[in-house]
Amino acid sequence: MSRMPPAPPTVTATPLSQLDAMLDGLAARRGHWAALSTPERAALLRRCMRTTAAVADRWAEVACAIKGYALQSNGHGEEYLAGTLAVMRNLRLFAEALEAGGQPALPKTWQRAGGQWVARVFPQSLMDRALFTGMTCDIWIEPGEQPTQGRIYRQPTDGGICAVLGAGNQSSIPPMDVLYKLVVDNEVCILKMNPVNEALGPVIEEALKPLVDEGVLAVCYGGIEVGKHLTDHDQVDTIHITGSARAHDAIVWGPGAEGEANKAAGTPRLDKPVSSELGAVSPVLVVPGPWSKAQLDYQARQVASMLAYNCGFNCNGARLIVMAKGWEHRDRFEALVKEKLAATPTRHAYYPTAVATWERFTGEYPNSTFLGDHDTDGTLPWTVLEGVTDTEGEFALANEPWCGIFSFVDLDADTPEAFLDAAVPFANDRCWGTLTINVLVHPKTERQLGKRFDRAIADLRYGGIAINCWSGLIYGIVNATWGAFPGHPLDDIQSGRGVVHNGLLLDHPQKSVMRAPFVVAPTPAWFTDHRNNLELGRRMTAFEAAPSWFKVPGVAIAAFKG
Repeated sequence: MSRMPPAPPTVTATPLSQLDAMLDGLAARRGHWAALSTPERAALLRRCMRTTAAVADRWAEVACAIKGYALQSNGHGEEYLAGTLAVMRNLRLFAEALEAGGQPALPKTWQRAGGQWVARVFPQSLMDRALFTGMTCDIWIEPGEQPTQGRIYRQPTDGGICAVLGAGNQSSIPPMDVLYKLVVDNEVCILKMNPVNEALGPVIEEALKPLVDEGVLAVCYGGIEVGKHLTDHDQVDTIHITGSARAHDAIVWGPGAEGEANKAAGTPRLDKPVSSELGAVSPVLVVPGPWSKAQLDYQARQVASMLAYNCGFNCNGARLIVMAKGWEHRDRFEALVKEKLAATPTRHAYYPTAVATWERFTGEYPNSTFLGDHDTDGTLPWTVLEGVTDTEGEFALANEPWCGIFSFVDLDADTPEAFLDAAVPFANDRCWGTLTINVLVHPKTERQLGKRFDRAIADLRYGGIAINCWSGLIYGIVNATWGAFPGHPLDDIQSGRGVVHNGLLLDHPQKSVMRAPFVVAPTPAWFTDHRNNLELGRRMTAFEAAPSWFKVPGVAIAAFKG
């Protein structure tokens, strides 16, 4: 029987004098970290895998307490899958990469017609193939660059100190951002927890205790004052933020009128490298095709899950469902998505800005459709903004709704070819942000489109492209890169700069392209109607801690119960 977890513990803001002492300690150890051999680094990460496994249950329970999820609920399972599992996999992949001297083996590389290199990063093993049947992921390298790996292990650097400003939505983001900075960028880290989920900070400190004890990671707490003290500190060389474009601009340009004036003059208030992941208005391109009733139902479940996962507080949550006006199944598909959402239990909207965001968007679209319960206790309904068009300046295209909101948008097309011709420039030029995009295409339609479909994928300017699956899988497999499409200037940052994850340490990544079968059975782990995701999350985490064929049947059984 489900029950509510105890209230999360309170965390006191770190005094500024203590921050200075933490930075002094990191400064004293940055040279030590830069000098550590790859086997020594790998051994530290292997120790972190053991300490992470030791706190995994508590990690998920504290996350549930923060978000108001009942224990044993579907939300509890999500906290395992998107929290400890992702971190454990990241630790293992980086440990293996370091054990290979920073040059882990790539399954396959090739050049596209124009010379651009592509690296197959998933699957890597027979066990990957067994657990993720039919799924692949490729990293496309920036044009003109080679598929090289582990730059800092070929060209050692002195490292530095990075201030990592942690995200408040997913518990795996702060530790995974830290791991990337340590392993890929050679920088020791001070991690500031987000006030939304700061109660997880002590758990993350325990999980990464070997790195804390080594003096290459410190964890601190607090709000804007603490964050500004860190970003402006002389000993901090670089900054990484996962959050909003507004928060990024306040750091780089300054708040309010000061920031606007600095941006207009092209004079940032900080002269430090800032990497960032800042969300997007993520589209789902529904390519028209001969979908059966079962396929329509499956994909409606998947699209509803893309929004509802984590109560809609995901930077890659589905925000725009883009369809062809002339598709014969267009109306039926919209009705099915709404039906699936209406059947999805609503959750406490735990983000402090959620209600204000919801009121702002529904004020812009007063004829919105509300699905599910809505009470005065902080639970918001799943919301479909009605009347959204594909015109330039449309509010829902230019603003990310940070809660359980999305829209349907029709393009003037009735064939797959016409749809792609309209959808690619629409996604590239009208939708704010370049983090992720989802493309749903029937296999017969893809064959019909041939090279035209490949060209559409090539033309999409997104850091993550998920074909027939949710882009959350790109995040979760960790082999892929996670971040915006390259090229955003500081004064129009949108989804940010740089990437994280990148388990095989590829240099110069442009985008990751994940592909899944059109219908996956059993129910995928990212579906919010999965009936056994907590057990699956626990078994997958144990598997990642020590992969073994002996564990595959247990994972498979847990998956089939979904």
